[in-house]
Amino acid sequence: MRAPGCVAVLVLLVHEAAAREFTEGEMSGVRQRIKSMFYHAYDSYLDHAFPYDELRPLTCDGQDTWGSFSLTLIDALDTLLVLGNETEFQRVASLLQDNVNFDIDVNASVFETNIRVVGGLLSAHMLAGRAGMELEPGWPCAGPLLRMAEDAAKKLLPAFQTSTGMPYGTVNLLRGVSPTETPVTCTAGVGTFILEFATLSRLTGDKTYEDVARRALRALWRTRSDIGLVGNHIDVLSQKWVAQDAGIGAGVDSYFEYLVKGAIMLQDEELLDMFLEYDRAIQNYTRFDDWYLWVQMHKGTVSMPVFQSLEAFWPGLQSLLGNLEDAVRTFQNYVSVWRQFGGLPEFYSIPQGYTVDKREGYPLRPELIESAMYLFRATGDHAYLQLGLDALESIERISRTPCGYASVKDLRDHQLDNRMESFFLAETIKYLYLLFDPAHFLHGGGTEGDGSWEEGGEGGQCVLGAGGFIFNTEAHPLDPAALYCCSRHAQDRQELQDVLLNLSQPNRQSKPPAKETEDPPPGQSESIALKPGEKKTPPLLSCPVQPFSARLAILGQVFSDT
Repeated sequence: MRAPGCVAVLVLLVHEAAAREFTEGEMSGVRQRIKSMFYHAYDSYLDHAFPYDELRPLTCDGQDTWGSFSLTLIDALDTLLVLGNETEFQRVASLLQDNVNFDIDVNASVFETNIRVVGGLLSAHMLAGRAGMELEPGWPCAGPLLRMAEDAAKKLLPAFQTSTGMPYGTVNLLRGVSPTETPVTCTAGVGTFILEFATLSRLTGDKTYEDVARRALRALWRTRSDIGLVGNHIDVLSQKWVAQDAGIGAGVDSYFEYLVKGAIMLQDEELLDMFLEYDRAIQNYTRFDDWYLWVQMHKGTVSMPVFQSLEAFWPGLQSLLGNLEDAVRTFQNYVSVWRQFGGLPEFYSIPQGYTVDKREGYPLRPELIESAMYLFRATGDHAYLQLGLDALESIERISRTPCGYASVKDLRDHQLDNRMESFFLAETIKYLYLLFDPAHFLHGGGTEGDGSWEEGGEGGQCVLGAGGFIFNTEAHPLDPAALYCCSRHAQDRQELQDVLLNLSQPNRQSKPPAKETEDPPPGQSESIALKPGEKKTPPLLSCPVQPFSARLAILGQVFSDT
């Protein structure tokens, strides 16, 4: 099957847009507009909806949706700092510590609580130093927001106590998994934990979180079909696929995203190998004319020739892997849908070139803007800035209400829905702002040595923020350097403890050397020494995080500690 011939039209549109170069003054003006958009929504939430989870912008009140813990405030916390508001970041961080309690009798989505609450608190914890907050000794390996994140994650652990290691989709925060809970959950609900849970484990030293996330990933990996695809919903107890549609969109998307981002953040070749094998099957069976369709996971036959708005993250993910040509072509297809409606409908029929019945809505999702940010960073093409400006103006024109921004119920006539999801402030606004701020510290600060990094760890030995940030699927930035810092200190402390113990007991027999087959500590290589005749093979992924002594250089001259 072939998709409509809109690619040539889009190439022309993109080239026309690329002819316009945005000046720094124009980009600064757009950033101010984005800030105004944020504060209109944020202030409306505080005035009309707090402490509920979400704002209802048509009736100017609030509602609980995902768990009753002021979700929008948690989700928006790091966006405040991204926009430069340190004072409000400090106030809200203290407010959350005093008012949010996870010991509540509420059934919560394991997936949503992880990406929004655990991810949001972890990100805010890692950014606390930049916000001028008073830091505990040893930060980022300790701190009140880190403890809150761990408290929330502990409430999710009972969901992982299954025979397969794959988690249930819902857990009661006070009582654990209900005996009547369905074992059927979506693929993303099994495979979207490694970023947050590995971060928790490496900051706190408790391996439990990373272990359960890896066990779930490996169990899911073993269920792929003979042609290398996974379906949409699985029974976590029997490991049988309940929905056998394979694609990159809703119910699956962040699983693939976390394999790539987990590989980068953790320098983990196993995760990268998993994704690359999936990607070969995805390209072979689901890709048609730079669209990605849904196919039967065992046969590869087309089951749904639709584009879903959640799939718009894919070009950005491709850019992380250096596959820019394919990313640009796919992105152009998605932009054609945006320009047709002023937003991305949840489902779009590729053969018919129109929305799918009962899937005409646009809840102000961020995925297309997210990909635009990555592609602009990769190419420098101002066509992506034009798309961002068009998106901003479209949202302002269609969705703005006196009390915030409303989801679009139907893109055909722009009817509105009485809901503003927390990801509008966590993702859509943040990615828009970062698209127009290429010198932001989350991008590395623009020019080298401009103060984009900071000290951390015991005695300030760690360099934080200089190796780039990884965004979780809710756009919460995580710092790989912080993980390295805390796991490195944990190993150093253990080595020092062993040395002191041996010195205090000179007659004590030393432990036998560890077997060569044992796994190294998380994030650490076994040895830098090579055996006779052995050649050093470079890792698949280059590590962006280095000790301070290895990073400080002038004209290539590295200064050691001495």
